Amino acid sequence: LDQKIAACRKREAEIPKQKSKFDVYRERLKAELDQCEAGFKKLALDQKNAEVDTQAKQAQISKYTTQLSSVKKNDEYQALLHEIDQLKKQIGANEERIIQLMVDIDSAKERLDEDRKRIAEEIRGVDSECAQIDRELAEAIAHRAQLEGQRVPLLGTADLDLLKRYQRISESKPDGRAIVPLKDGVCGGCHMHERAQIVNEVMAGKRLHGCQHCGRLLFFAEWLFAAEVEAQ
Repeated sequence: LDQKIAACRKREAEIPKQKSKFDVYRERLKAELDQCEAGFKKLALDQKNAEVDTQAKQAQISKYTTQLSSVKKNDEYQALLHEIDQLKKQIGANEERIIQLMVDIDSAKERLDEDRKRIAEEIRGVDSECAQIDRELAEAIAHRAQLEGQRVPLLGTADLDLLKRYQRISESKPDGRAIVPLKDGVCGGCHMHERAQIVNEVMAGKRLHGCQHCGRLLFFAEWLFAAEVEAQ
């Protein structure tokens, strides 16, 4: 029973680890969506900046055009005309860029909508997997609690000294196994051979022995096999 409880505890520790890969995947999806949205926002910002720059240049052309009527020197007049011409060329380039940005924005918006839909669906799948893992964890905890409930009345019937010995051995072993089968004269815990006297006494059920090598309590493996056959 204690081995089953220990297995439950191990499973309870392992189950949450399954969620870590889904958490990483969820974060990657969110980062992907953030990148897509950032790209779309940048295009929209570039369009707005180009429009603002165009408006500023148009205002400068209006200012220079007004100044033309008050300029008396030819070289100053020609300089203003040159500035106006340069501004018009820059506005033309801006307008072409704005048109291209509008096309790019439409394409980016379409891709963004598709990405949002796809990523939302994938995240729902991840959330579903995580919910299943949470249910498995809850079931494992409930199963362990049930086993621990079965263990309580058994403790009341156990020999106190033997129980202390059992707990001491269990706590000292990495796998928590304090009782192991003796099969073909070999300890089921450390897999070392036992003395013939120990093997004979364990097989006969005359005396409780601990492994002379690892200290685990030994029982005759055929007893377990016989109990399983009887239970069937």
